[in-house]
Amino acid sequence: MPEEVSVDAHEEAGEPDFGAWVASRGPALQRFAYLVTGNNSDAPDLVQDALARALPRWESLAASGTAEAYVKRSIVNGSISGWRKRRRLVLVEDVEPMATRHEPGPEERDADEAWALVQTLPSNQRAAVVLRFYEDLSFAQIATVLDCAEATARSHVHRALAKLRQRLNEQGSVDHRGNEGVDNE
Repeated sequence: MPEEVSVDAHEEAGEPDFGAWVASRGPALQRFAYLVTGNNSDAPDLVQDALARALPRWESLAASGTAEAYVKRSIVNGSISGWRKRRRLVLVEDVEPMATRHEPGPEERDADEAWALVQTLPSNQRAAVVLRFYEDLSFAQIATVLDCAEATARSHVHRALAKLRQRLNEQGSVDHRGNEGVDNE
């Protein structure tokens, strides 16, 4: 039977306390999971599953400084697995969205439209876009989180932006700024 070590023993060894780390990073991980999945009900489950997978490895993750990347990658993997399962489901009926309490302004409508387009991207591209533009990570950091080469991370972002531009053109609501706001690190 494996020996149980208390979280306090890890803290005494100079490693960050798992509970304290979760308390400080939890809200950001929840937001990240929501942005990757686009679903408020799946996000907490993904975070919980990712943290459950991280706990047995906490000592090595904390020591190597890779805890955040490991948990985010677990969230992305869980999202992809969930997407694959849902893809096989047959929906009986599409339900109309509930009416909002207020009439959204043009900026809210644009943001909602942009978010709806981002949700149509493949999982790795969506994750790369969220990491790049919401989390403001470099391509090297995105590569670490997605467990891929830096060139692949760049490719995910580039292809995602190309698809988004194409879909905006198809909708006839394109802003002809090209690559403005996208820096090539």
